[in-house]
Amino acid sequence: MWLLTVLASYAAPIFLILSPILSYTDQAIAMHRTKSSAGFSLDIPLIMLVASIFRIFYYPGARFDTALLIQSFCNIFIQLVLLKIALDHRPPPSSKGGDAALPFAGAQDGLGGFQRPYNFWQWRSPKPYWQFLLALFISLTILELLIAPFDSIYPNYSSLIGYIGLSVEATLPLPQLFANARSRSCKGFRFSVLASWLLGDAMKMFWFFTSTTSIPWAFKLCGIFQAICDLMIGIQYLVYGDQQPTIRTQQGWPHVGGKPHLGVPYSGRQTPTGRRTPLGEKTI
Repeated sequence: MWLLTVLASYAAPIFLILSPILSYTDQAIAMHRTKSSAGFSLDIPLIMLVASIFRIFYYPGARFDTALLIQSFCNIFIQLVLLKIALDHRPPPSSKGGDAALPFAGAQDGLGGFQRPYNFWQWRSPKPYWQFLLALFISLTILELLIAPFDSIYPNYSSLIGYIGLSVEATLPLPQLFANARSRSCKGFRFSVLASWLLGDAMKMFWFFTSTTSIPWAFKLCGIFQAICDLMIGIQYLVYGDQQPTIRTQQGWPHVGGKPHLGVPYSGRQTPTGRRTPLGEKTI
């Protein structure tokens, strides 16, 4: 047990730091090579960027393990690259004969066809995506500078920032989980990816609860939730397998030429909501 703990103390931080790059490089290369981001959900960069930015601003107050901080910077880098490639190679809206481009068409992305206020993160122009991220960073920087000098409230503010960021990150498995349930299929979802998630969860949980460095409970709770979701996706993979997804008619789509839009025919290049990050990087 002692030897295992020592090995984990060295291997887990290295694994966590490299996992954002290793996890998403394959996805970025695939979209660049095919010149299409059809089937990839922009919600993945959104969740990971917001969570990582919040985690960086959580660090001054929590002083958690440096490996987790470095991981956040690595994750921001690869997610910005991924977002740029996804935006550059978006398919056109289905009304123009494209690949139905969910979630890019901007009307019916999300659970139950819920329409987001102001089409948030479904804009057709790339500019608002970068403006939102810049505004978030500037806002958190200003709050940090204003609140940090007040020792009486800063610890509570820092904890709030941490729990918000990690709570956002904990939602990452949910789109894949619900998409599999709706389509009753895991078609296009690679077993190697699932195996890497489960392996990453096991290593992460062991390190979190045996590490001698500071790991706040916010990280542990987030990790537990994600591990449970990954196990549920694993169960879905065993139950549904690679059978063709059940295509359902999309309700509430605008009519074009007198006919409503129907569900998008599935091709081997697509997954219902795109692929979530493999390895230990969902992140923590």
